[in-house]
Amino acid sequence: MTNSIREIPLTESFLIIGSNTTDNHPVIGSMIKNEVINKGKKLVVVDPRKIELAKYADVYLQIKPGTNVAILNGFMHVIIGENLLDKEYVSTRCEGYDEMAKVLEKYTPEHVAKICGLDDPSKIVEAARILAQSKPMALYYCMGITQFKSGVNGVKSCANLQMLLGNLGIPGGGVNPLRGQNNVQGACDMGALNAVYPAYQPVTSEDNQKKFKEAWKTQVELSVKPGLTIVESLNAAIAGDVKALYVFGENPVMSDPNQHHVIEALEHVDLLVVQDIVLTETAELADVVLPGRAFIEKEGTASNTERRVQMMHKVVKPAGESQDDWWILMQIANRMGANWDYTCAKDIFEEIRKVTPSYAGITYERLEKELIQWPCPTEGHPGTQYLHKDKFNRGLGLMSAIEFTPPAEDVDLEYPMILTTGRVLQHFHTGTMSRNSKILDEICPEGFIELHPMDASNYNVSDGEVVSISTRRGSIRMKARVTDKPKPNVVFMPFHFVEAAANKLTIDALDPTCKIPEFKVCACKIEKVNA
Repeated sequence: MTNSIREIPLTESFLIIGSNTTDNHPVIGSMIKNEVINKGKKLVVVDPRKIELAKYADVYLQIKPGTNVAILNGFMHVIIGENLLDKEYVSTRCEGYDEMAKVLEKYTPEHVAKICGLDDPSKIVEAARILAQSKPMALYYCMGITQFKSGVNGVKSCANLQMLLGNLGIPGGGVNPLRGQNNVQGACDMGALNAVYPAYQPVTSEDNQKKFKEAWKTQVELSVKPGLTIVESLNAAIAGDVKALYVFGENPVMSDPNQHHVIEALEHVDLLVVQDIVLTETAELADVVLPGRAFIEKEGTASNTERRVQMMHKVVKPAGESQDDWWILMQIANRMGANWDYTCAKDIFEEIRKVTPSYAGITYERLEKELIQWPCPTEGHPGTQYLHKDKFNRGLGLMSAIEFTPPAEDVDLEYPMILTTGRVLQHFHTGTMSRNSKILDEICPEGFIELHPMDASNYNVSDGEVVSISTRRGSIRMKARVTDKPKPNVVFMPFHFVEAAANKLTIDALDPTCKIPEFKVCACKIEKVNA
């Protein structure tokens, strides 16, 4: 997030795109609802499903899954055509405008409406005017932007729009991705990605290689070649190029696309180690299971969606023979030749401060009494409430000329409908924790498929009846919920339920740049199951 959660009251208009905010991030969702309902702030919602926030929107655009780039380009076409852009901001703080504007010429409201499956092009114009005229405008997105073959381009398009309107580097504005799990931000900050060290320092740099070799007191040559992403690792396992996998706090059997392919890869490796707090579906396939500790059983820090670093304190006695995750990793590393001598989580944080410039000024003592968001380069620095004030890190903000590209898999006569996946309020990710809560599991005990009334009529399906949903990768049976939340010809299902695992069906097509899978759209067919 470029901006902060506490800035929501400063925002005059909101664009929510690809985020079911009230279900997936209910605290932030309730804050936005409060501003819109009680304070009259403007709201534009863009989503294939009629999410709760759509009820309060000034304009709701129910687009076809996978057409985010087109709708964002449509907004910008209108803004440029009606001279609603922030000319001074674009001329003094950005580059690439002319190339971007040229590409945008073809994205007329009529053209975009056709791509996105919208009946009324004038709604695109109305939305664009709201976003341009109610400033600051804050853009919030989630995995409904990123989990596509065009995910990187979707994010760049969000940045394009906010630069065009001068909404980056100001309080109450920004491009604000909402992280899907606690400490996803912190994990990325710490280098849990395939091509960077902590603080996003590239592994391809020989200077970074020397820096971390010294910090980690190792004689092993650190590679200057980027590693593999999750899906690439699984593909390599099937090919025989990856022999062992260490799965740490992750449940790829449930969370990764094309589940049959995932299980094949996990069964193919010579050694599968899983470190987690419960016996997940992935752990059931493991050769070795290492019991870690839950967040209330350990000390340390986590970094949340707004870049805020937060202390964790041990408040309950750890279960059984579980150990701190860092301790387990240290024991394995030292048996493999390392010489790590951390005695507590604080020791590790002190190392983080030395090798992670954006965390250098953060201390345990400060975290106990201050709200600190990185970057915080020195101990006298207050932290950074919002990014890109006055200038961008690269100097000028780069506007990108982005063309719409369709999803990897389109509908056809055999698979005539679109499947999209997501979450529900009651459950969290793969259900590892939330389905172990009796209360939550009682409220939402099983998977379901949302079917528009028009499609339900076409297939002669009533609410609560069992249907079969199939893609080119598999088939699942579950109960139908007949609702107008999805568009006609689009079905939605949550992915929390192992007995109806959505990722049996999803496609493992990847974004060519960041390699994220296209979870949010694939072709499917529906059949009524006669009892």
